[in-house]
Amino acid sequence: MVDQTAQDIEKMSFEQSLKELEDIVRRLEGGEVELEKSIEIYERGAKLKSHCEARLKAAELKIEQIVQGPDGKPATESASFE
Repeated sequence: MVDQTAQDIEKMSFEQSLKELEDIVRRLEGGEVELEKSIEIYERGAKLKSHCEARLKAAELKIEQIVQGPDGKPATESASFE
């Protein structure tokens, strides 16, 4: 059986995931959450973090620049933002 929480997270955009992750961090740092609930939301936060990292990596791979290869034909390479 697939975890329903994981399915929900997979459908979220990067922005939605990041906002929820920030809310979880704020709640945990506030110290007002009971231990059992803290563990539950920490686990969700870990899944959200992984989802955000995967989304960023996918976006990074899409951002490429077109360059002229050694044979004179167009090729792509990772864009440098430095």
